[in-house]
Amino acid sequence: MSEATFMSFVPKARSGELRQTLMTEDTGELRWRERRTFSGSEFYFTGPTELARKTHIYVTQWLISG
Repeated sequence: MSEATFMSFVPKARSGELRQTLMTEDTGELRWRERRTFSGSEFYFTGPTELARKTHIYVTQWLISG
């Protein structure tokens, strides 16, 4: 099974909410890490290619909708 890593930039105002969700939910095969920057955080999602891609798309849509 191949793996991929996708990165989503999340502004500081929303990064706490995403971090809390990721810490409390069972992400299964998906691993994540956060790199904090001055204006927000870079969230890296690594796992099976399709799962990592879907997570990246979901986070992007969540950011747009909020």
